[in-house]
Amino acid sequence: MSTTEPRVISHWIDGADSPSSSGRTAPVYNPATGAVQAQVALADQAEIDAAIESAHRGYQVWKTYSIAKRQTVIFAFRELLNARKRELAEIITAEHGKVVSDAMGEILRGQEVVELATGFPHLIKGAFSENASTGVDVYSLKQPLGVVGIISPFNFPAMVPMWFFPVAIAAGNAVVLKPSEKDPSAALWLAQLWKEAGLPDGVFTVLQGDKLAVDGLLNSPVVQSISFVGSTPIAQYIYETASKNGKRVQALGGAKNHMLVLPDADLDLVADQAVNAGYGAAGERCMAISVVLAVEPVADELIAKVSERIANLRIGNGAGVDGVEPDMGPLITGVHRDKVASYVDTAEADGAKIVVDGRGLTIDGHEDGFFFGPTLIDDIPTTSRAYTEEIFGPVLSVVRVQTFQEGLDLINSGEFGNGTAIFTNDGGAARRFQSEVEVGMIGINVPIPVPVAYHSFGGWKASLFGDAKAYGVHGFDFFTREKAITSRWLDPATHGGINLGFPQNN
Repeated sequence: MSTTEPRVISHWIDGADSPSSSGRTAPVYNPATGAVQAQVALADQAEIDAAIESAHRGYQVWKTYSIAKRQTVIFAFRELLNARKRELAEIITAEHGKVVSDAMGEILRGQEVVELATGFPHLIKGAFSENASTGVDVYSLKQPLGVVGIISPFNFPAMVPMWFFPVAIAAGNAVVLKPSEKDPSAALWLAQLWKEAGLPDGVFTVLQGDKLAVDGLLNSPVVQSISFVGSTPIAQYIYETASKNGKRVQALGGAKNHMLVLPDADLDLVADQAVNAGYGAAGERCMAISVVLAVEPVADELIAKVSERIANLRIGNGAGVDGVEPDMGPLITGVHRDKVASYVDTAEADGAKIVVDGRGLTIDGHEDGFFFGPTLIDDIPTTSRAYTEEIFGPVLSVVRVQTFQEGLDLINSGEFGNGTAIFTNDGGAARRFQSEVEVGMIGINVPIPVPVAYHSFGGWKASLFGDAKAYGVHGFDFFTREKAITSRWLDPATHGGINLGFPQNN
């Protein structure tokens, strides 16, 4: 008998696949089957240095490109991505587990930022003030930072990097992307697409790795900024370490998103949206709704409607069977599935009622897959870890409150401030909610309020470290730095003479 060693997923350096010689790898699973389908390289210091040096060389070339020429490359990337996005979606499903149509949706939301970046000339132009003082003009230039680092999470292996790299590249920077080692192949596919679009070698680099690679980016004097999405503890570590090293940082952390449901809301709409927002992508998204705050007397009726909808959800291999896709796929790893289950155990031990239990789910033909069924919890104590901490799985909890104010106070008392939603037909209540809630992204009868690309994405409190949100105007400001120039061309007939005083406008 012969055995076939799993393929090794490598880096992308100098515009080409770059096999690793570190001798360190990590397994990449097929979440639907539980089988190891590949190994991903984990960079050593020499490979980290090589990736950053390559990016620096690429930057030296890319920064000389005219705005028109840069724009041509970005348009070409956009067209290639649009034509071949199904390929990328299938890669994501194979390594992440999410349903193909969900992966397509992820790509389309990322493509919005690519499309924003095609119009970048308007967003990086400076300003000019003629004759600010007699014979003196003042103007500003926006220039790229240089080499920038992106550290992305497993849950959106295409969309989250696309929140950052189209803007960074359009602004003239070179990017080193460190994808999650759990689903690393999407990054390589994107790198190949950039090459086909005509991006110079080194401008888009993929560095596979673990904490060593992360720290290599954080500590490198060449890397000028770090963009990160992930858990709050890691976001805080990245913010503190990178800031200490003089870098710009946008570090987006975790969430515990609440949906406040007022008694006048359409409960069928609420139930549909709670299921979509709680169980879509198997709950593995920072904008998932984790808690429904039901203002009585609606809780019993709402729980019944949500339970009915859960009963009709199809769980299975995200790639589908015989052309039929399920509604929800598996979680990313067995370790993560067990962690999600432990939160349900905690809620139960703390006195909550498990209305629908997703623990122990198995799928015929995929008995070793990392499946976890949609779970609905009622009467969860607000002191329980299952309420206060981010679960990152298909677990929806219901907390019964008596008033609008009680619900608002619960949201504002939480550690996180990423996203929230209110469902109501009362415009005055919605207006008060958007004014008083201490959260960065708000939905009014919209459960997952991810802003479109020409606005910016980011939360408050422990959901965002640094002062720059992702994409939109915030993104272009983050990836450029400004020079202000004060210029005077002297008229030979009116020479100014000597004046040692502070410059004044007379």
